[in-house]
Amino acid sequence: MTPLPSLFVSHGAPTFAIEPGLAGAQLRALGQALGKPRAIVVVSPHWMTRGVEITAVARPETVHDFGGFPRALYALQYPAPGSPELAARTQEVLRARGIAASLDPHRGLDHGAWVPLLHLYPDADVPVVQVSLPFDTDEAKAFALGRALAPLAGEGVLVVGSGSLTHNLYEFRMGDAAEAAYAREFSLWIREAVEAGDTVRLTQALERAPHAARAHPSTEHFLPLLVAAGAATAAQPTTVLDGGIRHGVLAMESYVFGRHVALEVEEPVNA
Repeated sequence: MTPLPSLFVSHGAPTFAIEPGLAGAQLRALGQALGKPRAIVVVSPHWMTRGVEITAVARPETVHDFGGFPRALYALQYPAPGSPELAARTQEVLRARGIAASLDPHRGLDHGAWVPLLHLYPDADVPVVQVSLPFDTDEAKAFALGRALAPLAGEGVLVVGSGSLTHNLYEFRMGDAAEAAYAREFSLWIREAVEAGDTVRLTQALERAPHAARAHPSTEHFLPLLVAAGAATAAQPTTVLDGGIRHGVLAMESYVFGRHVALEVEEPVNA
């Protein structure tokens, strides 16, 4: 079986679920271009634990882990099946690389997982397993976690790191569109590293990239990018999905690691 690529997806604010814009249209086109994988393993910054944990429930609930947003968001469901079998296999590949992991038979899918998947595979008919980020994850550990998950790509499993290419919640809440310039400069620096297949540069991005501390006052939304980069079975080619910048400061850029994908993107319903 030809290994699948790995994905990094910027999921932005929870309202991305009901305001897909260009980034949502791109994810929908990407799902159509890739076809349905056997299953998905997703890492989100919204499930952080003491050690690595893996969802092992047959029917994971849709977790609405946010507050103060439009009512319509809380009515949304993403009823994708889980896969206890894949959870056990994921635990196995992690342990083979020296990463201890436990199975959680109750945990559902947080919005970092189900919101982008709502656009990528809207029929919710692909089994989904979520892997947590340990609290002590740094750049090197995130990349190593992705490396450990890489064998799953050869088994028909799509590994997805879901985060945000920029994530300054203070500026997001202030809603100042004039802040977009720094977000764009940071994003372009990351894009150059991704396109060059420069994983060393990526793992050092929070120290070297312009405006890194402002783009990521905390690291958890950047780390899934390194998980996705680590999970790639080929450094190149890559595909860039430039979803623009929402709310002034949230860069909605996503990446396909290990494959060039030609997308036919429909005109988005909203920008």
